[in-house]
Amino acid sequence: MRYVAYVEPGEPGVLHVAQRPEPVPAPGEVLVAVEAAGVCRADALQRRGLYPPPPGVSLVLGLEVAGTIAGAGAEVQEWRTGDRVCALVSGGGYAERVSVPRGQVLPIPGGWTAIEAATLPENAFTVYDNIFTRARLRPGETLLVHGGTSGIGTTAIMFGRAFGARIFATAGTPEKCEACVALGAEAAINYRESDFVAECKRLTGGRGIDVVLDIVGGDYIERDVESLALDGRIVCISSVRGTEARVNLVKMLRRRASLLTSSLRPRTPEQKAAIAERLLENVWPLLPKRDPIKPLVDSVFPFEKAADAHARLESNAHIGKIVLVP
Repeated sequence: MRYVAYVEPGEPGVLHVAQRPEPVPAPGEVLVAVEAAGVCRADALQRRGLYPPPPGVSLVLGLEVAGTIAGAGAEVQEWRTGDRVCALVSGGGYAERVSVPRGQVLPIPGGWTAIEAATLPENAFTVYDNIFTRARLRPGETLLVHGGTSGIGTTAIMFGRAFGARIFATAGTPEKCEACVALGAEAAINYRESDFVAECKRLTGGRGIDVVLDIVGGDYIERDVESLALDGRIVCISSVRGTEARVNLVKMLRRRASLLTSSLRPRTPEQKAAIAERLLENVWPLLPKRDPIKPLVDSVFPFEKAADAHARLESNAHIGKIVLVP
């Protein structure tokens, strides 16, 4: 089968198409014939040698796919050959075939194409688990989303709106701020021109933010604390601005604040399957309506142009999700 390979870590140009044997699904796994694979920040970090896969996981890039069930290992009865699915994978998505634990597979929503469905798994699993399960966002609360036009950011805006939260977002250009508002944010703050802490206080009448979804890390964490309401929660899932953060414990104590962190890829198939069950129950019924949660595809590249896809991702020019197709 064809897959996207690289020999040594480096810039996007190291990516190229190669051949390798087709995977064989183990007991409890299904084989997916990939029609589309989502491109995410973790893929770029792995390509640079900064985010190695967990032990025993495929070295091939790609954490989310959509396509058709092409086979199954022993013990799998809920999925049949020909079923249209999307799936969260721990690696191996940039290939024509990938094996996936059965619990990490979800049906392609009604009315969604495979390309559109490939934008869902990594974002949906990450956003739902972090803002609803871990940070306990409730209807009527305020949610601040950093990086509002990233794949995670756009999903968080739409999920938050779907479940009745007031959404604010940060972005780096007027066009991206407009895109955040179009997706459902009450307001978007251009972080290059305004202080998001001051703007959040102004927009909430001095109350502050209940939940902050931070994909930035570093010195943003201290400012996140400043933006919080009483009993506010910060959930940090990335550290692109640095791996260390300073916090004023007195300010956290006064706000009764919580700082949460999480990562998805190293979790067990059972833990990921539990998130999938919650998505199937609470989110998937909303998706055929395509409002307020809708596919947001920035661009589509063939496997042969994977380097261009990664270059676009790292340029931060994209709005929504970049997708690869075999």
